Amino acid sequence: MEIRRFETADRPELRELFARASAGSPVASLWGDRESEASIYLDPYLDLEPESVFVAVVNGKLVGYLTGCANSWRFPSESERIERAIRAYRLFLRPTPARFFGVAMVDTLVAAIRRLPTAGDFQDVRWPAHLHIAVAADARGTGAAAALMNRWFARLDENGVGCHLQTQVENIRAVRFFTRMGFTPIGSTPVIPGMRYESRRVHQLTMVRPGERT
Repeated sequence: MEIRRFETADRPELRELFARASAGSPVASLWGDRESEASIYLDPYLDLEPESVFVAVVNGKLVGYLTGCANSWRFPSESERIERAIRAYRLFLRPTPARFFGVAMVDTLVAAIRRLPTAGDFQDVRWPAHLHIAVAADARGTGAAAALMNRWFARLDENGVGCHLQTQVENIRAVRFFTRMGFTPIGSTPVIPGMRYESRRVHQLTMVRPGERT
């Protein structure tokens, strides 16, 4: 297995991997449109911070990737990226995304009535970096995810930069993995408006890892 930086020539294969790597997780798909979802969770990293994108390669084939950002304050927030995707892809005019956002609006309204928080962006100067990671189903358990994370940590630890990530309480496999990699939960676990897993609401979990100087 080889862990290396993203190269421009990887983009088509990486896009294909993005479409299948989350299979079986609570976030296998948000609203059923991979193109618009990639414009939020993949393309901005390839375009704005490609030096923080790493891929796992086995026999010449991409089997996993990590998209990172060393300073989230200088990167478009998730909320901003979602808003851009809604406009660019006219998601409210498309049946499946429109249903998702309709459910999201109801979830948000219910939370407001009950005076409960909903999921949102995380910003804290102690943990400015963030990441997203995905590994194809047939490469899970091979060490690809851990190798990608360690490569990312090596980049951050050069300057002692702390890191955060956001996953879902219901994604038990992911939470266990992140815990093994040194992340700990922080804060509350608010509902993620619109998301459902096995017909149940999904809750956001923020986890952090302190920076370590090498």
